[in-house]
Amino acid sequence: MSAYWIAHVTVTDPDAYAGYQALAPAAFVAHGARFLARGGKAEVLEGPALDRHVVIEFPTLADARACYDSAEYRAARARRAGAATVHVVIVEGLPD
Repeated sequence: MSAYWIAHVTVTDPDAYAGYQALAPAAFVAHGARFLARGGKAEVLEGPALDRHVVIEFPTLADARACYDSAEYRAARARRAGAATVHVVIVEGLPD
């Protein structure tokens, strides 16, 4: 069963955030991730306006969690520290 990262990101330091962007793709590739939405046009219908929205599909909930916990993604998160406000949720998909 698929699982999804749903992330809301407000970048506060684009130069520092670029370090995250350079490292994070290796973690996503290693865990079978597929981007479904990444920073495109968005319309807020309820709740606070947030800058950037990302939806990433993983083959399984275990893959989604393993990606977040991986050494590659920990290194990317360290590069992002202080450069953005980030909210990430992992959501299990519906049965196939």
